[in-house]
Amino acid sequence: MSQIVIARQFCGPPNSGNGGYVCGVLAKDIKGAATSVLRAPVPLDVHLHLANDDAAVVLTDGDGGLVGRSDPAPDAELPQPPAFPGPEAAREAGRRYQGLTTRFHPICFTCGTEREDGDGLRVFVGQVQGAAPGVVAGTWTPHAVFADAAGQVSTEVIWAALDCPGYFAWVEKEGRHGALLGTMTGEVVRRPKAGEETVVVAWPLERQGRKELAGVALFNARGELMARAHQVWIVMGPRS
Repeated sequence: MSQIVIARQFCGPPNSGNGGYVCGVLAKDIKGAATSVLRAPVPLDVHLHLANDDAAVVLTDGDGGLVGRSDPAPDAELPQPPAFPGPEAAREAGRRYQGLTTRFHPICFTCGTEREDGDGLRVFVGQVQGAAPGVVAGTWTPHAVFADAAGQVSTEVIWAALDCPGYFAWVEKEGRHGALLGTMTGEVVRRPKAGEETVVVAWPLERQGRKELAGVALFNARGELMARAHQVWIVMGPRS
């Protein structure tokens, strides 16, 4: 067992960890695809316990309460992305990001508009012109502070970059706000390098009661797949 701290820099909502980032922390040492499940809000700036349970990785709080768990998912059927929009269309879509005009989580590590580059990721996605409702895209150029000595972006930051786009796919499709990431099954095919422009694409899959399922993928500028994930979002409160 080891102790870790999810620093406030890596928040989603103001007082809890960014779901994608924490899922990535749990999954980063699992080879291949992994399924991370968050069972409770992730406290910030406190000691948490990370332990192995056979092939799984388990995160608990100071009282032993389960916060999250990640398991290998070698047989996971990850969603096939829609047509690659290309960097220019993704940049155009990103300029339609709803968070530029409406307050969602402005300090979120992934999508917060009040975070500076190198502090947050500033992954801004919007509806792709001509695509089905809810297919969103944007570009993301990772900052050097998120890279290792070889210049490659860390796995947990890649998972964070894939987080919020799936939420905004459903915002664009239905115009409804308010959901939390519950489960994320993902794989990283190749880690991008700092300064490398990438394209993030997300799309709604299906609704299952209060669950909204989304797919999300990361490409390089030539359209080569770098990472992808299947997400389960839990709608908060009654649907409007």
